[in-house]
Amino acid sequence: MRGERTTLTRYTIEAEHRHPGSTGDFSGLLHAVATAVKIISSQVARGALAAVLGSAGVENVQGEVQKKLDLISNEVMIGETEWSGHLAAMASEEMADAYPIPATARRGKYLLVFDPLDGSSNIDVNISVGTIFSILRSPDPAAEPREEHFLQPGTAQVCAGFALYGPSTMLILTTGDGVDGFTLDRDIGEFVLTHPRLLIPQECGEFAINSSNERFWEPPVRRYISECLAGRTGPRDRDFNMRWIASLVADTYRILTRGGVYLYPADTKHQDMPGRLRLLYECNPVAFIVEQAGGRASTGRERIMDIQPASLHQRVPLVFGSRSEVELIERYHRDQPTGRGPAFDDSLFGTRSLFRVPGPA
Repeated sequence: MRGERTTLTRYTIEAEHRHPGSTGDFSGLLHAVATAVKIISSQVARGALAAVLGSAGVENVQGEVQKKLDLISNEVMIGETEWSGHLAAMASEEMADAYPIPATARRGKYLLVFDPLDGSSNIDVNISVGTIFSILRSPDPAAEPREEHFLQPGTAQVCAGFALYGPSTMLILTTGDGVDGFTLDRDIGEFVLTHPRLLIPQECGEFAINSSNERFWEPPVRRYISECLAGRTGPRDRDFNMRWIASLVADTYRILTRGGVYLYPADTKHQDMPGRLRLLYECNPVAFIVEQAGGRASTGRERIMDIQPASLHQRVPLVFGSRSEVELIERYHRDQPTGRGPAFDDSLFGTRSLFRVPGPA
């Protein structure tokens, strides 16, 4: 029927038809993930009505205090995917170790890594949060799943996606052939294709960074941000706006639709921590989506998806968005590869920070 909307079910079936010999395992797994997203969306929407807000009073392997919804979301993702027969194992931000599918269940050929509730520190103040996931092929489906099976570079991803729980619930997906956005139609209980072929606008007028960490930034980042702040009077010859939601999925979706650049760079705040975001289940899926939408994702010094993971919960810096902006930030890092040197005089930041203007001379 003409004008008929494309649901996620129809979308995946049509994709299977384009690949003769497809077993349906991948689409089955994707639907299990989508079901989990619907359940989490319902829990997030009910909030205090369901008594799911607030701290759970325990810490995860990252040393972060878990919210009640962190634990609920993690259990929902496990519960909706482990029985499907499509997975060999899964790994999550909320679990210290990889979770093999029980031997009593049928194991499949895929691995699932996920952050069940990204941005959960915002949940108690009703700011958008989300779920991030990545699907990999198991290198040895017949073997007992091990942590090293997950340690694959981002280029090995079969699929990446995130759900955004905002005024509407959205599911953003890529399988390596562009990026498509779906909106949950609660009347029919289905995700409907509403944003086909998302492309990041290349004209950049916004940047997102946590300015409270300014004093810890490396000079290349200071240089880039100072030029943005200088606006039309500076070398960029145009004005920028700063945006920072502190919810990676929300910031990513804004960049997918409006352009801009996001920076969670390396800094000196924690000398033993090269970055803050997790490579496997935050940076890699976001990087896959961003690159498929025409953007670029980097640590500032190297492409995110080329990094060989060393551990399940490895953290790295993350810079992504409009390609030309990320390439400029990479150039500034190359100009000053050690973070020190003559490439940028950061004395400006000694007299004027992001929000302090020097007095009259």
